[in-house]
Amino acid sequence: MAAALDCIVIGGGHNGLVCAAYLARQGRKVLVLEAADRLGGAAATRAFAPGFSVSACAHLLHLMPRAIIDELDLGKHGLSLAASAMPTTALGLDGEHLLVGASGLVSLAAHSAADAAAYPAFAARLERFARSLGPVLGMTPPRLGADSWSDRAGLLRLGWQVRKLGRADLRELLRIVGMNVYDLLDDHFESALIKGALGFDAVLGANFGPRSPGTVLTWLYRLAAESGVGASALAQPKGGMGALSNAVAGAARAGGTEIRTGVAVSRILVESDRAVGVVLESGEIIRAGTVISNADPRTTFLDLLGVENLDTGFVRRVSHFRNRGLAAKLHLDGLPDFVGLDSSALGGRLLVAPSLDHIERAYNASKYGEFSEAPALEITAPTVNDSELAPSGKHVLSIIVQYAPYALAMGWDQGRGRLTDRVVATLEQYAPGIRRQIVASELLSPPDIEREFRISGGHWHHGDLAFDQFLMVRPVPGAAQYKAPVEGLFLCGAGSHPGGGVMGTAGRNAARQVLAVAA
Repeated sequence: MAAALDCIVIGGGHNGLVCAAYLARQGRKVLVLEAADRLGGAAATRAFAPGFSVSACAHLLHLMPRAIIDELDLGKHGLSLAASAMPTTALGLDGEHLLVGASGLVSLAAHSAADAAAYPAFAARLERFARSLGPVLGMTPPRLGADSWSDRAGLLRLGWQVRKLGRADLRELLRIVGMNVYDLLDDHFESALIKGALGFDAVLGANFGPRSPGTVLTWLYRLAAESGVGASALAQPKGGMGALSNAVAGAARAGGTEIRTGVAVSRILVESDRAVGVVLESGEIIRAGTVISNADPRTTFLDLLGVENLDTGFVRRVSHFRNRGLAAKLHLDGLPDFVGLDSSALGGRLLVAPSLDHIERAYNASKYGEFSEAPALEITAPTVNDSELAPSGKHVLSIIVQYAPYALAMGWDQGRGRLTDRVVATLEQYAPGIRRQIVASELLSPPDIEREFRISGGHWHHGDLAFDQFLMVRPVPGAAQYKAPVEGLFLCGAGSHPGGGVMGTAGRNAARQVLAVAA
């Protein structure tokens, strides 16, 4: 019998919804199945205390290309921004804070006149690299070692993207791309605060410290993604990140997509070596011509598909895919008074990363299954821009904590409260009295992220971004072009190219690949 559905998308995270929306726009009959009672996956808004709502995991919108927002007409479907072009401020213990970026040159000059003079040329060169690499994120990676003309053409397109930089910039890109960000920033700047702030973005959410090789690559990845966003980079959706996911779901439904929540898939149905549908935990069988998984690669291949449908070498590669998270998320009520900080900065992003050595020491602790006594932090106060997230006159703090090892030596039952206390003690150094304000708190460790958002390993990128898990080898050879080694099965999540963050590009790329195969 012919399948009644063209496509089933497993998982209603933002990439799954983007994929469904693009497929529906091309006339495909699509069903999205989400195990949770809400959509969005890690890009969701929920309460963490009575009356206090927060973006549960991801809390800033800065990687989704403007093209996706426009093509899906997300504004029509409810997306609006409570803030855009949010400033980033690096907090200084002495109250001498640093506004990061081109608009902060005066602030930087107060710390180092030489750094203020060097910053524009350094930033301009990185921007050129980012613009050159940006289009690569929207491509289907070519297969290495393949003889087909399409793969050869893909390699030529990749080469041309960087060759357009010109000889001098290309030489510099090749020199630095494998470097660690510590050495790169140390070569150009002298102020510890600017180096810490810039280096933090290279390791945020990653299993790296600033001295780890390849951290220039992870930084360029972030900058390349931001290059497609435009002037609204670093934005906060009104209603939290869940509002973005709801808008994408609205776009998918407008194209005819059916979305079911509270429906968990137990396995992918395979017949005659082809994925032909899914089996739900309830026992219901739903058939479709194509199955697309927004789940992480380990969950997709080892749990839903099953090793019996894969060859041994592929199973080994998936089993070795590194996906253990190293970041925690802390939610607090209250808005502290940061010493020396202008009130206008509270609506932006605040960093506790006073030096590269500070970040490296925080990372060192994680190597031994411990969290640092002096963690590095990314802080936002979403209620400064969107008062509806808390009761009148109240506020919320949303904090990403680097580093929090998945396998904590003391165990997270004991460690959760201790890490919360350590973060609050760190904040006390910049905002005395904050501890007295706190009534409600919630800390999500990597195992909590794994459990709540069904992400194996609790890694919000679904897996490390590194040279051996990047571009045409992400997640693993044999599944790096969104196509699984089983016919009829595709990937569309953050575990596939170009990776994590609330970007949606993986979902759009996967939809194009599904349509190309069906053509």
